[in-house]
Amino acid sequence: MIQRIRYIIFLRDVLKLALTSFGGPQAHLAYFQRVLVEQRQYLTADELMELNSLCQILPGPSSTQTLTAIGYKIGGPNLAYLTLLVWSLPSVLIMAAAGIFFSGIQEKNWSLEFTRFIQPMAVGFVGYAAYSICLKTVHSATGIMLMMASAIVSFFIQSPFVFPAILLVAGLATALNYRRYPRQEKKKIVVSWSNFFLWIGVLIAAALLGALTRWLPIRLFENFYRNGSLIFGGGQVLIPLMYTEFVQYAPKQYLTAQEFLTGYAFAQSLPGPVFSFSSYIGALAMRDYGIAGELTGALLSAAGIFLPGTFLIFFVIRFWESLKTFRAVRASLEGITAASTGLVVAAAIILFQPLANTFTSVGFAIGTFALLTFTRIPHPLIIIGGLLLGLVLK
Repeated sequence: MIQRIRYIIFLRDVLKLALTSFGGPQAHLAYFQRVLVEQRQYLTADELMELNSLCQILPGPSSTQTLTAIGYKIGGPNLAYLTLLVWSLPSVLIMAAAGIFFSGIQEKNWSLEFTRFIQPMAVGFVGYAAYSICLKTVHSATGIMLMMASAIVSFFIQSPFVFPAILLVAGLATALNYRRYPRQEKKKIVVSWSNFFLWIGVLIAAALLGALTRWLPIRLFENFYRNGSLIFGGGQVLIPLMYTEFVQYAPKQYLTAQEFLTGYAFAQSLPGPVFSFSSYIGALAMRDYGIAGELTGALLSAAGIFLPGTFLIFFVIRFWESLKTFRAVRASLEGITAASTGLVVAAAIILFQPLANTFTSVGFAIGTFALLTFTRIPHPLIIIGGLLLGLVLK
């Protein structure tokens, strides 16, 4: 009974975090530190940072995986899955509602002119993400070179299949330089493969089912499950891949550049995981199937993006203590992080291209970047300000 009450209190704390944690993965960690470590003492600060470091080497949403891993540490898989649900559902439902709302506006032929400032502001958010990640994670000449190379390659080869290749090559490049990392006493690795087989099994089943049925909801789930299985670095790195696959990739093109940027800017104003942006795309992709279809697309897309990271953290956390003693594993993180930063740099340029090359667009993109860099104005207030300005000057 006492344990059950403790779990309920923990989930209530998770819900509080879901409704108040603005600012993306880096900011989320500060919220976790304050609520889960300092106020509730579910774990120590060192344990929190170690779990976060573990999630940095796995594909998927790092802050979501960190919080899910804390739930796993406290109460096992059942509490971890509930943690994932409570943390992600509020922002997923809000972004799904946003997708349904914008779809309804277009059906009525209403103008989206009031969002015209939001789109260059979204570019400013992506540029700021690249800048802040670079400052925190890229500290060597090798890292800078890999960052620049990944930005150039992803800019000129805008294919959803090039991103995982970039990350793999960059990780291997720095793993070869493992000797500069200090030795640690190695521990025997004992692997429980059940969650790995669950992850790969869902991936294969979704791909086969999507290919056989060609049913759009299944294909959406498979698309996002694949993306969530291959992207390192959090929601900011996912943005260029989603833009390439769902806006530019000819066989799909589920939404326009304007819709994509408007939705991404709105997602920046919400607390919780950035990966909830997937539900917005899923809703718009299913706009021809009515509100029920849009909601189905939103929920399946969100499930697809969040589940692989959850399966993988459950798989790796069981033998992480042994794995992290290998120098090559620690060394590969440098390349993966640098390449992820390069993808975000390229994303800022790619996302700006569909916009009108005017003083207004450039000014709002740079102005948003400056506000984020030099002030502490909360993200939601910046977005709301852009929307109000668009309404006033419509």
